Order: sequence, then C-alpha cells, then structure tokens
Amino acid sequence: MRFMVFVKLTGKTAADYEAGAMPEPDDLATMMKFNEELVNAGVMVDGQGFQATVKGARVKFGSGKPVVTDGPFAESKELLGGYWIWNVNSKEEAVEWASKAPMAEGDVLELRQIFEMEDFGPEVAAQEAALFERMEKGA
Repeated sequence: MRFMVFVKLTGKTAADYEAGAMPEPDDLATMMKFNEELVNAGVMVDGQGFQATVKGARVKFGSGKPVVTDGPFAESKELLGGYWIWNVNSKEEAVEWASKAPMAEGDVLELRQIFEMEDFGPEVAAQEAALFERMEKGA
C-alpha cells in the first residue's frame, strides 16, 4: 500500500522556508541519509521539497468562478514544505518510518493512504492504465 507523507512546517522552520532560506548543509545531509535509508529499504517511491509559497498560487472553488490567489500565503499556520510517497505493508510501517524522519521541533508529518485504482473497480483501473500509458508516451 502507498502512503503520501505531507511535510508540514511550522514556527521558525516555516518562517525560514518562506524567506527562501536553504537548509543548513548538516540538515540536508541528514535528510539525504534518511532518504537513502528509505530507498535502500524499498520504501521510497518519490519525494520532493517545495519552494516558498511566493512562487505558488491557490485556486479556491465556490458557487461562481474559481478565485485565484497568488502566493505568499500569509494566513497559513502550517506550510507544505514537501512530500514523500512510500510503498509499505501497513499504516504501522509508515508510522514507524515517519517516526524516524529528521524533522525540526514542531514540524508535522501527515500520512494519508493513497487509493489504488483497483479500489474503484476494473473499469476505472483500465481507464487509469490507459491514461498513464499516454502520459509515458508524452501524449
């Protein structure tokens, strides 16, 4: 089963992040070591960090036309700093890996199980397979 792990930054970490500060070399090395452990264990499928919200946008949906707000997102108490996708055998295994992550005090990892298309039945799974095949071909 796959889990999306959201990296939520708070406090000083979020402020530094929004200011465009790059991680300290030691912190980056520690995170890369953790990522290597995930890869070596066959857990990590994907993972990336996000740039500051000033380079992003939000699209809010209501009863009318969607409203687009360019970053930065000053009202945020937590900022998404990045994500991982992990392939594990159980939620407990995902929590175990998350507990080992080298995060700053106050930061939060949110783990959400990803639906597999088979969960929706064979017709939807076949439609998704066709879409992914087209994406791989660049269509």
